[in-house]
Formats: sequence, C-alpha cells, structure tokens
Amino acid sequence: MPFIQLSGVALSFGARDLIKNATLNLQDGSRAALTGPNGAGKSTLMKIAAGLIKQDSGDVIITKGARVVYLPQTGIRFDQGSIRNIAEEAFGFWHKKLAEQDRLGQALATPGITEKETARLLEEHHAIGEALENAGYWRRDERIADVLSGLDFKPRDFDRSAGELSGGWQMRLALARVLLSDPDIMLLDEPTNYLDLEARTWLEGFLKDYRGAVLLVSHDRYFLDVTVREVYELFNGNLTRYAGTYSQYEKRRSQELAALFDAWERQQEEIQRIEDFIRRFRYKESKAPQVQSRIKMLEKITPIEIPEGMKRIHFSFPPAPRSGHAVVRLNDVSKSYGATHVLGSFSLEVERGQKLALVGPNGAGKSTLMRIIAGVETNFEGEITYGANVILAYFSQESAELMASDSTVEEEAESICPPDMLPKIRNLLGAFLFRDDDIEKPISVLSGGERSRLALLKLLLKPSNLLVLDEPTNHLDLTSKDILLEALKRYEGTVIFVSHDRQFLDELADRVLELSCGSTPRLYHGNYAYYLEKKAREQSALADSARARSEGGVGTGSGVVLPVTRASVPAPTSGRDWADDKARKANLRKLKRREEEISARIDEIAAKKTAYQAELADPRVYVNGDRTKKILADIAALDRETERLNNEWLEIAQELGEEEA
Repeated sequence: MPFIQLSGVALSFGARDLIKNATLNLQDGSRAALTGPNGAGKSTLMKIAAGLIKQDSGDVIITKGARVVYLPQTGIRFDQGSIRNIAEEAFGFWHKKLAEQDRLGQALATPGITEKETARLLEEHHAIGEALENAGYWRRDERIADVLSGLDFKPRDFDRSAGELSGGWQMRLALARVLLSDPDIMLLDEPTNYLDLEARTWLEGFLKDYRGAVLLVSHDRYFLDVTVREVYELFNGNLTRYAGTYSQYEKRRSQELAALFDAWERQQEEIQRIEDFIRRFRYKESKAPQVQSRIKMLEKITPIEIPEGMKRIHFSFPPAPRSGHAVVRLNDVSKSYGATHVLGSFSLEVERGQKLALVGPNGAGKSTLMRIIAGVETNFEGEITYGANVILAYFSQESAELMASDSTVEEEAESICPPDMLPKIRNLLGAFLFRDDDIEKPISVLSGGERSRLALLKLLLKPSNLLVLDEPTNHLDLTSKDILLEALKRYEGTVIFVSHDRQFLDELADRVLELSCGSTPRLYHGNYAYYLEKKAREQSALADSARARSEGGVGTGSGVVLPVTRASVPAPTSGRDWADDKARKANLRKLKRREEEISARIDEIAAKKTAYQAELADPRVYVNGDRTKKILADIAALDRETERLNNEWLEIAQELGEEEA
C-alpha cells in the first residue's frame, strides 16, 4: 500500500522555527486538508513532502515506487505545445512502462532463454500490462477529453497553443495534467483558485472517486467540507491533526481558539498594567524596588503567540447614504458580440438593501452584465436607469490592474480612508493580508493578487450604497473571506456580486439571477441553496415528464411549479399541532444525542489513530513487517469508520437544520 509519512520534520528560516516536529501520514484513500494562517508554512510543508525542499531534521518516508505529484499555487507556464499535447504528457510515466514492456517482449524472443528466465519475464510483462490497463492508458484520449471538459476547456480549443492561455487557464491545464497522471499521492496547493463553481463541483466528484491519497490546501470552505475527512492545522510551527470534516474541525478549533484568545487578552492586559506601572514610577527613587520587581515579572512572562492572520479583526463599512427604493432598473437589456448573443433580452429591478448574486457557467455573461450595471460597458441594447441618490462602487480584476501609484500600500489606503477609521487602518490592512513589511511595499511592485486585495479594500472604505463586486473573494484566505462576508451582511446598502465561493454565495445572497449563454436570465427569490433546490426540483419534474411521455402517458411533471397558497393547505387541528410539535421535539433530542455520540466516537478514533501514528514514527517498527501491515490495516479500518460516521454526521446535521427551521 503506497504511503507517505513525515516524522519529526522541522525547518527554520533564520531565527524563526517555521515547522517544529511535524508528523503526518497519508495512504490510499486519505483525504486531508492542510490549513493554518497565511504565512504559517503550508506550502513549505507540502514542498518538503514532495521532496522539493530539504528539512533541517526528521524523516520523510515514502513507499518504494510510490508516485507523489505536487501542484503549486502559481508559477507553472506552458509556452510550447497544444492543450491536448500537454495533457498527454501526464502519461509520460506510462509511456516509459510501455517501452519497458516492449523490451521485455524482445527479451522473451531471445533464442536460448531459460525456462526460469522466461517465467520471470512473462510475469513482469503481464504485471506492466495489467498496470497499463488499470491506469486507463489505452483509454487516455477519452480520459483527456473528460478531464479537460470537466475543467471547462472546450473541445474546439483542445488543439490551441497553450502559450495563448492566461495565467489562470495555465494553472487549470497544470491541474488537468496532475489529475491525468493518476499518481499514488497528490499534494494540491490551492487547486480551486482559478476554478468556477461548475469546475469545482466536477473536481469534488473526481476526488471522491480517486483511489490514492490527497493532501490539499484551499480557501473554499464548502469544497473542503465535501472533500476531506481529516484536517492538519499548522499553527505557530506545530502540526496538529483533527479527525472529521472541515466543519467539525472548525467547531472544535473555535472552542480551543476562544480559550487561547481569552488567555492572550488577559496576558495583554497584565503586560499593559505592568508596563504602565514601570512608566509611571521609573524615575521615582522611592519606588525603585517595586519597579525592578515589575521588570523581572515582565521578563518571566512567556508570551502567548497568535499569528496576525488569526487575531480578531472586525470591519464595518462607512454608513451607506440612503438611496431610493428602486436602486437600478434594466429595461429590455441585451448584449451581443457580433453574431454571438451573450445576454438575452430581459428586464430587472434591484431594490434597496438586496444582495443579488449572478450565477451561470463561463461565458454566460456575468462579468458583461456587471460592467453594464457599473456603467463601464455602454455598447448594449436596452436601457439602464439608477434610482435617487445612488452612489455606485465597482470592483473587478481589471480595476486592480489599472491601479498605479508611487505610494506605499499603507499610504494608498490612508489616502482614501475616512478620518474616523484611520486609527484602525493597520488592522484593516492585516485583514486583507498586508502585514508587517508588506504595508511598506510600493504599489509598483505588488503582485496581481496583492493589487486586487488593495483595490478591494480601497473600494470598501469609500461611502457608497450600491456595491458591484466581480469575484471579490478571489485572492482572500478563509479568515479574510469571513471578515468581508460579515461586513457585507451588515452593510445596509445594495450588493450585486459574482463569486465562485459556495459558502459566500449561500450566506450573502437573498436573490439569485441565473444567466445561461444567450438565453433570457431568470430571477430566483431566495438564497443560493434555495436556487439549487429549485433547479433540482425543476430538472426532476422535466425528467418525470420526459419519462411519462416515453411511456405513452400524459405525465404530471410538466416542469411547471404550481403556486402554493395558504388557502390550499388545510389548517391542522390544535390537537394534531400539539402532537406534531411533541414528536418533532422528541426527534430533535434523539438527533442531538446521536450527534454527540458520533463526535465522541470520532474523538476516540482520533486518539487511537494518533497512537498508531506515533508507533509508525519509530523506525524500529518497520523491522517487523507483519506489525507494520497490521498497524496500516487498523488505520485504514479506522478511516473507513470515520468516513461512515462523518457521512452520518452530515445527514444528521442536515436533518437538524430542517427540524429546527
């Protein structure tokens, strides 16, 4: 069974211990997330596991012959070859295996070969043939098409030169090549960065069916929740494992962090009190002994460290000036590029305070519609009018790229910051991942992602009552997304936005406008979860209707959703109402009790697995092959039980949500 194990791994940069005594174990079927504050060393740890960086101490143990593939966040570029040919390069390992099989075939044809040698060569030849078949080598054209299409490459573009692709599409192609290589262990550093919702959903399904081990870093909470079954957190150099889904990790970790933050705040208050005493009485001779005593007390305090990215930062928008009730009206708006219809003719009114999400596949016209609403795109059919006193602020990746200044990051933010928020400007910069020396960087040297974050912060600091946001979460980590999300939820103005982050869509949108390549957009009055549920019901009704027609019946699934009015639902009697309520409460108690039992069992499994991993960390255990196999088999059994419990936990959580609603 292929596996990779990090045991006691440590790495320092100068005086900073980036990673301390880290232990990690991945084997067939592992689905693990690597998380931690920005700058904690997650990418570095992955590079150590991939053999790209040498650790200072500790061991990286990989099963002989196991293939480990690492996908970095950025930096991969293909200048030569077509998209299809670069995808084909993923099978390089198997091309070599085929050549090796051919050599074995030639050796078998050698005159005078012994029977024993023939048997050995035949066995090796057969083993390679079986491996080629299992790897899908003979179906590679079909697999290439499936993976490229899943990541939203169009078949007509497969023979395009890869050098024509933008940076984001280059990284999609790099991800496709990694997935097609079918390694034993995949180390994926932010694979969702450049993927839209459809491609992320496809990747979720791919990873679910993948037989090997996966360790991934992602800033998409929903993607992590449906993908991983264990979480490794890198915090202050220490690597800690949490069994269960990402939501379960966050729930447990939030309790631990709450205690840590409380202790840190108490310590800060104590340090402040001691320092105030020292400053106040430093130059009073009569207080010299007490001052010296306080100085010694200060020196003995072991500071509680909290990385900048995890400190509590609250961000609120400047108050939104009140606009008219109707904020923006679109009348018979449509847009075409030549013969290509991007937006079918439609009308829409957005009211004050609404949070409208635009959704749809790539090329459906989301960004085009955003530019029309923002007044950037003027070449369209129809009419757009704004309500009284509307102050519009527009964010896109292009607006970030156009930002030019000789100022530093801090000076640029201060130039736009309202006076009452100036004392908090460094905290706000920290919330958008500008910390320490980063705030002194000139604008001219910022990367695209850094420019994007700064442009977004500048936009949010301006008083406005209509925010038009095209992919605002693209370059933010989970903590920064949470800060932005909470601020937008409290924002009293109107928001029209596009995002590929499922949780962001779920929690912010109260209206969803679906766009689909040239068709008339459709408005759904509800959040993103409601939109998905409604779409699923409509598709099910259409399928029922098609099935009924094929069977010769009239069918009831016409796809038309009949309105449900209060009068059409019989009112329950008070007795039935009481009985239903009693049964519901009993079911709630039962579900919560089972939820607690599952959490307790997952903790027990985690403790057992930790003990096994500690045993595996001892090189002497590998002397006894049977014992090693037994430990690995027990770990696999525990993982299977954890997966079953996680699935049950998710079902219970969903049912609890429905019951409590």
